[in-house]
Amino acid sequence: MGFFSKVKVDDILKEIYKKTRIKRYLLLAFGCFLVALSFNLFYQPNDLVVGGVSGISLIIKHFFGTDPSLVILIISLLLVILSYFLLGKEATKATILGTILYPVFVKLTANVAVYIDLDASEMLLSAVFGGLLNGFGSGLIFKAGFTTGGTDILNQIVAKYGKVSMGKAIILIDGLIVLAGGLTFGFTKLMYAMIVLYIISLMTDRVLLGISDSKAFYIITEEEKEVKEFILKYLHHGVTVFNAHGGYNEKKQTVLMCVIPTKEYFKLKEGIHKLDPSAFFVVTDAYEVFGGE
Repeated sequence: MGFFSKVKVDDILKEIYKKTRIKRYLLLAFGCFLVALSFNLFYQPNDLVVGGVSGISLIIKHFFGTDPSLVILIISLLLVILSYFLLGKEATKATILGTILYPVFVKLTANVAVYIDLDASEMLLSAVFGGLLNGFGSGLIFKAGFTTGGTDILNQIVAKYGKVSMGKAIILIDGLIVLAGGLTFGFTKLMYAMIVLYIISLMTDRVLLGISDSKAFYIITEEEKEVKEFILKYLHHGVTVFNAHGGYNEKKQTVLMCVIPTKEYFKLKEGIHKLDPSAFFVVTDAYEVFGGE
């Protein structure tokens, strides 16, 4: 563990979770509510199978008329038990609350489509807004340090015992569910489901990381002094200088690093081009910036 012992790290994590416990539970509950709302308002009325246990519940409902919330609860609880034996106690703890809350909210919001009448023919709008709502809710759940269990557990089991990456496990499990949905409800619905999945992934990332307020520049230039002066005196931002050398030619060089507000991105980008047209620089989103003067 390097400088920190495992005991010390565990203590730090426990302290963090203890201080934010109420906030995390509220985020979990609200996130589960939003995901359940998207399911009952957009997915279930339009037979959109976007993976997960909720997707399985729609397929089972189509053939047997079973209440989706009951199917979600039963399958999720079975997967929690499986998780305890195959993944261990610690990995299972974060899934228990979500496993219970999500099907409860699915049941509580089951009739929401009766009160909010949406045009079923507008499938694209349902896909877009369903994805946004689901992604926002999922992001809140993950941000709180929880999951809703379900196929998240199955993905971890497949990744661990199948010796594959988590990404491949997700593609395999959810891909099969989405494909089953396409076979059940038609491939037009499958294409809409793929749009939903893409929007969910984007929205979840935005909630977890936030919208970038800053940009980080990494600059390699022959006009180091001029570029540095431009940033310090004209843009009024700090600069950090790294010593580096080229991986191919082993040439020694310096890298300038600075973080600026997104609204000033264009100024620095054009300023670098004016001072040194041959300069090489990389720009990345900086989601959280702390410290400095």
